[in-house]
Amino acid sequence: MGRIRIQLPKKFTFYTDVGIRISDINYGNHLGNDAVLRLIHEARVRFLRQYGFSEMDICGLGLMIADAAVVYKSQGYYGDQLRIEVTTAEPGRYGCDLYYRLTNNTTGKEVARAKTHIVFFDYIGNKMARLPEDFRRTIPSENL
Repeated sequence: MGRIRIQLPKKFTFYTDVGIRISDINYGNHLGNDAVLRLIHEARVRFLRQYGFSEMDICGLGLMIADAAVVYKSQGYYGDQLRIEVTTAEPGRYGCDLYYRLTNNTTGKEVARAKTHIVFFDYIGNKMARLPEDFRRTIPSENL
């Protein structure tokens, strides 16, 4: 099987800056792979909050991560400030993809790129739910 490739969309609709904490560093003295998932989780929460949503309340529904992929481009170190860009793409019946680009603010080097697929979930009924039209209308995207 070949390496994972993530083709990023041309335009990102949101960004936030996040510092690499000491707890994000692994025994190799650089940004750990588990930490990248936590950092994009933080960016996703901030992205949703900007539009009045939370992971547990998007038009009355919650969301779940169906899959995640990360491709590393360079190392990140304790104290580095990362710009994390987020955008939506490829809507489906029950969810959409979120793309992330993590860039070192000082050097301009891309540290990682990631993709998660979110699905909307009715936690009361314990079942997947259709992508809400209000979400589609609210989130600015050329890709949604």
